[in-house]
Amino acid sequence: MQVLVTGGAGFIGSHLVEQLLSGGADVAVLDDLSRGSLANLDSRAALYHGDIRDAGFVRETLDRVRPEVVLHHAAQVDVQISVADPALDAAVNTGGAINLLEACRTAGVRKVVYASSAAVYGDPVYLPVDEKHPLNPLSGYGISKHTAEHYLAAYRALYGLEFTVLRYANVYGPRQDATGEGGVVAIFTDRLLRGEPPRIFGDGEQTRDFVYAGDVAAANLAALDKGDGRVLNVGTGRAVTVNRLLALLQELTGVSLSAEYCPPRPGDIRDSYLDCTAAQEALGWRADTGLRDGLARTVACCRKRL
Repeated sequence: MQVLVTGGAGFIGSHLVEQLLSGGADVAVLDDLSRGSLANLDSRAALYHGDIRDAGFVRETLDRVRPEVVLHHAAQVDVQISVADPALDAAVNTGGAINLLEACRTAGVRKVVYASSAAVYGDPVYLPVDEKHPLNPLSGYGISKHTAEHYLAAYRALYGLEFTVLRYANVYGPRQDATGEGGVVAIFTDRLLRGEPPRIFGDGEQTRDFVYAGDVAAANLAALDKGDGRVLNVGTGRAVTVNRLLALLQELTGVSLSAEYCPPRPGDIRDSYLDCTAAQEALGWRADTGLRDGLARTVACCRKRL
């Protein structure tokens, strides 16, 4: 199977590329390397270096690769950037998705598997959050991610382009960027290993659903041939407080620096964890990696990269 992974040199995308290659797929990657890195990318994957916002480049890439399936992970992922510069966020996440869908339509792509986010739900009305939960995104990031979901549904109805939407919980694991927004696991680990106190925005009792990148990649691979037309949560279904996360990382790094508590940030959600029953039923998938094991692998990777 020929597969194109947008954002395939990035954190999650590189895990997808690895698992696809291991399964025997022919893999191409579209990435502008603004957040991704060649160091993340398996040399067996062909790299097409360019911007998802460049409609001509996207179309030329799809025409050359002629993938059967596209896994779309190229995105602006920083919630705070989406608050400060919503036009940039929309240009990448919504405009980029439209460019990709147009190119898929003309290149004969069978299916798009789209990386969405639990940010589309906003502050939960009930927990755990299932796919029927009201949608009330609190940031430009959540809005742009959700908007692309509507385009996917429209292109399926208009042109027969299949899709599966995967709404991710908080993904963590090796290769996650500790700069900028990054992810809290990568940021905490990096600061602890550098002897710098971690910063917690709020009281630390806010909860998240932390799902390992390898498990997320496995969900994408399952969606290559399953879950057509479905919107599915991808997480563990377990809530973990940020304070508990820090305690585990302190234990695993052997560094017991106390946190610096800061005011909550605009756009941040208080509590979130997902009901992933639908993904288990539609994809035959579940998150198998325990939090401690996943964190241990992440810490080991961070140590090597320092």
